[in-house]
Parts: sequence; structure tokens; C-alpha cells
Amino acid sequence: MRQGLWTRVQSWFPEREFFMRASGQMRFIRISSTFQIRAAGAIATACAIWLAMVLWMLISGLIGAHDRTALLEREAAVASAESRVAKYRGGLGAVAADLAKRQDFIEKSVQGAIGPLPRDLPRGTVSDSREEAGKTVRKISLVLPEAAGLARLEARQLVFVEQLTRYADARALRAEAAMRRVGLNPALIVAQDRRAMGGPLVRLLTGPGDTIDPRFARLGASLARLNAMMQGLASIPNTLPAGLQFISSGFGFRTDPFTGGSAFHAGLDFRGPIGTPIYAAAAGTVSFTGVKQGYGSCLEISHANGLLTRYAHLSRIGVGVGQRVIAGSAIGAIGNTGRSTGPHLHFEVRIGDRAVDPRPFLEAPVLESKSHVFQETRAMGTRPGASGSDE
Repeated sequence: MRQGLWTRVQSWFPEREFFMRASGQMRFIRISSTFQIRAAGAIATACAIWLAMVLWMLISGLIGAHDRTALLEREAAVASAESRVAKYRGGLGAVAADLAKRQDFIEKSVQGAIGPLPRDLPRGTVSDSREEAGKTVRKISLVLPEAAGLARLEARQLVFVEQLTRYADARALRAEAAMRRVGLNPALIVAQDRRAMGGPLVRLLTGPGDTIDPRFARLGASLARLNAMMQGLASIPNTLPAGLQFISSGFGFRTDPFTGGSAFHAGLDFRGPIGTPIYAAAAGTVSFTGVKQGYGSCLEISHANGLLTRYAHLSRIGVGVGQRVIAGSAIGAIGNTGRSTGPHLHFEVRIGDRAVDPRPFLEAPVLESKSHVFQETRAMGTRPGASGSDE
């Protein structure tokens, strides 16, 4: 076995002979296989040693950096703890002033993200603790003057929590009204939002007795409801698939362009040149691409809450089944396939496989955050296009 291996290695380094001419004399040089193998081994060993040194220096540097970071974190933690102890030892007034600065930062950060909280928020959705909090502050100031600053801060915090709750309730009510305008039931959306939930129970406590201030619990419930409404609104078709000015046929009964008799039209027709881009009306998942009788080349996007949008007579399909799309993303192009008299897009909105009028969806300002998309899409240029209609 060893003899065979050695023979194979020698075959890689055959004995070599070189002839050199110098000063009119011919010299003969022979390099044996053994010498070549030893030289190659020495070079490989040197490379291995160099690589090991580089790796060790790299690892040592990483370990050193990690140790320095850990040391800085420990020093920061000790400094923070020591500074807080010093604050408390210095008196409750210093602590209250520090917490008041933090509350200022929280309020300004929230208002910077969502804007100033409206002053005309509905009062009946949550309690109003301002009067009772004022009484509490006055009483604590008389009984325990050194804690007056903390009492004022607590009162300010509760008022802010109630304002946030009213804001969340107002936004949720507006979202519910928008959903009802397009025939959706907000209660079903909240129920669907709770169907896929779970995890370990981690109680939120604010004091002894496994209790939480009801105002904080109310804020949590309002934010959860608002989140469910926002998720539901994101799936509502509210982005124009093509220019609203170019609607050539509406939803409902009409004269059939082929037979001349009365017929039901299950969507909207948007005329335009072949190849004009069309856009997803809402976020969802592509559930069908292909050919349907009468529709020609078409695609369907499934949204939450049993909603489905259909785009027909396409000249090109730019997405695949199972692909996630966002509102306003290009998904295909206008064509003249299927039962069609000219290039156009046939667009349908279906709820539980029942066709509904798409206009209330497309024309309703469902969300402030989506209105600019709606306006920009509606303001698409005055592109000329042949009129078209379908079955």
C-alpha cells in the first residue's frame, strides 16, 4: 500500500534533466524525484505555517474585540446602575425630573411618528382621569411633599395613555366605516385576525395581586383592534389597476357588444393600448394565471377576508402562482385576448366568488397612507387607446 502511494507521488514528480551551455561548454544537470518531493513538501509546509499564523491573528483580533465590547457593556451597566442609585439617594425630586424628561421624549417621539394628537378625539371611548389625577396630586403633595413630582408625572402619564387610546379608537372607527362602505364586516376581520395566535402565557403586571391598571389594558386592546383593522385595510382593493379616466364599460347590466342583447357585466373595463402596464389593486397572493373561457389570458390575486381580484384579456402576465404582490406593483399588460372587441383590461372584485362593483373600492379613500398612491395612479397620463369591451 505504502509502496503504491510512493510510486504515485513519484509519478507526479518525474526525474528531470536540464542541459546548460556556458562559456562554450555543455553542462548536464539532473533533478531527482526525491529532491523535487522534498522541495514541494518544504514549500507546502511553509504555506501551511503562514496560513495558520494569519488565521490565529484573525481569531485573536476577534476575541480581543469581543472581550473589549463585553467589558464596555459591563462598565456601562455598572455606571448606569450606580448613577440611578445616586439619583435615588439624592432625593425623589431628581428622580422625578429625570423621569419627566423621559416622558417628554416618549410623547414627542409618538407625536413625531403619527403627528399631533387631534384635540377633538371622542371622549366616550375611554375614561378621563384628568380631574381625579389632579385630586390625587394635591392629596399626595399635602401628605408626602417629597413625592409630589412623581405623582404629577404619574398623572401626566395616565392622561397621555388615555389620549393614545382615543386616537387608536378613532382610527379604528374610521377604518370600520370604510370597510362597511365596500360591503365588508369589520367584526369578521377582527375574528380572522385572532384565528392564528398562540404562545406561552406571560402576564403583564404592574403591582401586587396580578393586576394591571385598566387604562393600560384598554390601550393594549385598542391598539390590537387598530392593528387588525390596518391589516384588513391593506388587503382591500384600493389601488387603480389602470387609469380611471379610461373606463369604457361599467359594472352591471348593459347591451352585450357581440349579441346586442341585455347582459350582466361583472367588472370594469379599462381601455388602453396593448402593452400598457396594469397594477395590483391590493396586497395579496397570485392564485391563478392562465386562460379562462371568455376572459382570455388572465390572472387572479387572492386577498384577505375572502376578497379576490381578477385581471383579464391580458397580453402579458408578469407574475406567477404563489407569488406575493403589493398594492401598485406591475403584474401584467393590457391585451385583446378572449371575448374582446378591442385592447382593454377587464377588472373584477369578488367576495366569496360573488362579483361586486369595484367602483366603491377604487374610489373610497380607505386609508390616508394609501390615498397618495390612489391619486398618483389615477393621474396617469392621458394615454390614447382604442375602446374595448368584453362579455
